[in-house]
Amino acid sequence: MGRGRAEPDLLLLHAPSVYDFRERAILYGPVSDMVPSSTVFEMFPLGFLTIASYLHDHGLDVRIVNLALRMMQSRSFDVPAFLARQRPRAVGIDLHWLPHAHGALEVARIVKEVHPGVPVIFGGLSSSYFHEELITYPQVDFVLRGDSTEPPLHELLVALRDGRPLDRIPNLTWKKSGEVRVNPHTFVPTTLDYVDIRPDRVIEMMVRHRDFEGPLPFRGWWRNPIAAVFTVKGCAYECVTCGSSHTTCTHLTKRQRPVYRSPASLVANVEAFARLTKGPIALIGDLRMAGPAHATEVLQRLRTARLPNEIMFELFSAPPPEYLREIDRCVPRWSIEFSPESHDQAVRNAQEGEADYSTGQMEAMIAEALRLRCERFDVFFMIGLPGQTLDSVRGTVDYCEHLFRLGDARLSCYISPMGPFLDPGSRGFEQPERFGYRLFARTLEEHRQLLVQPTWERILNYETKWMTRRELVDATYDAAERLNELKIRYGRITSRRGRQVAANIAAARALRARLEEALAGGGALGADPALHGEIARFSMSTVCDKRELFWRRGWSRFRLLEVARILGRALRPGVSPPGRQ
Repeated sequence: MGRGRAEPDLLLLHAPSVYDFRERAILYGPVSDMVPSSTVFEMFPLGFLTIASYLHDHGLDVRIVNLALRMMQSRSFDVPAFLARQRPRAVGIDLHWLPHAHGALEVARIVKEVHPGVPVIFGGLSSSYFHEELITYPQVDFVLRGDSTEPPLHELLVALRDGRPLDRIPNLTWKKSGEVRVNPHTFVPTTLDYVDIRPDRVIEMMVRHRDFEGPLPFRGWWRNPIAAVFTVKGCAYECVTCGSSHTTCTHLTKRQRPVYRSPASLVANVEAFARLTKGPIALIGDLRMAGPAHATEVLQRLRTARLPNEIMFELFSAPPPEYLREIDRCVPRWSIEFSPESHDQAVRNAQEGEADYSTGQMEAMIAEALRLRCERFDVFFMIGLPGQTLDSVRGTVDYCEHLFRLGDARLSCYISPMGPFLDPGSRGFEQPERFGYRLFARTLEEHRQLLVQPTWERILNYETKWMTRRELVDATYDAAERLNELKIRYGRITSRRGRQVAANIAAARALRARLEEALAGGGALGADPALHGEIARFSMSTVCDKRELFWRRGWSRFRLLEVARILGRALRPGVSPPGRQ
């Protein structure tokens, strides 16, 4: 199974949220303003990289193609024609985040049309939750359940290649003669160290297939190569709306407790990114969940590594000052991301199940971080929480001004809607009445249909007893306008950027009104050519300027000698790239 083959053992495809977004008239709203990707959600899950690394180390060839990105970059990119030119032995499609329910299934349908004999494999958290419904779609042959499926996937690919029985492959849902089979969910690894993230594999894929867009994580990655390393699978917290909470993981991935990457493995993965890119590296998950000794060892290893990259630490609660000082001693360049969700202690308690920190402790943490060398401190708030009212949302924005008055430009605040969906498996999704939610979709198919509704008010799969869907939308735009004004006043963004965000919000409000008026009158939205496509400019940078999420960049964000080394390895004799496919 040579590395230069044009016939990969596995073709990993990442679909857009809605497959035909280039043709539909949909106002997606600001649901992606707080993440690097766009409303198409073109950022593929980190699991693509671990799968590619694990299978490569076990002798299989993998190609990643970010179809969503290719479709965004070119309106003429023909997905069926592209797929028809491929010769994969199997196709893998992620349905990790539920907003891909439409696009993932449509891409699978096209794969089956052009390659009826090629097995189609689904994976991801949403695939795991809906596995028994998902397997009933004719275009889906296999579903691998869980959040760590590299070894079972390898077993499946080898079994399919060799014609072996599939009954003993763990975590597998499949069909035999039309009958659904659900193999036991027995693969639950107690360590994450069996597979590494290898960003150099992405560069090698680009060279082998002469495809410099397909393997990219999201649009603009060349300019903003933000890297992420997961420190943990599972969670110790019980946030009501989170699809990765402790209760959710116990049910969905069978983890009774979180499992952590060892300090040595974690830092080795950080170093792998640092060899390739000069951009920031985010440690996903709070290191302190594994205990103070674990966090201390990670920091000491980072200190020894002496990396020039900025390291972003995620915090789930307010740590003691000593922890921040330890970060400052060990890491030359660092930043913090913190998500209290609400300024209101009662709302925070309702969301987190009695938050283990007070507002005073949070402010002390912020002050201590800014006293040290913290390069940026980002605070994220959410709209759509249990117990949250319109007045509470307004109070959160007022609280942002209170934080801005601390006078340090390194501190910034963000607020966005929780959307488009309440996570399946979360306590809010499983017990909506208990937590004050009303759901508009329960099944996979119902969510797939929601995704093609014309406005994000109608796409939301929930409302609360405190705010209707309409009020959630109004509260979002109101909060965004007010926060944008505060950012201009306190110098967090330039007046020019602030005016652009204000114009975007006004345009989005006007379009929303226009769409709702047409819908109320029974009009056909598709009849207006001006509304064709995803109406992207009405859904981007409407709660903040999206560039706020990215770090300052220099003329080059990559370490060119390392890139040259990888290119040389990929092009050495016997591993020449095939023609562009």
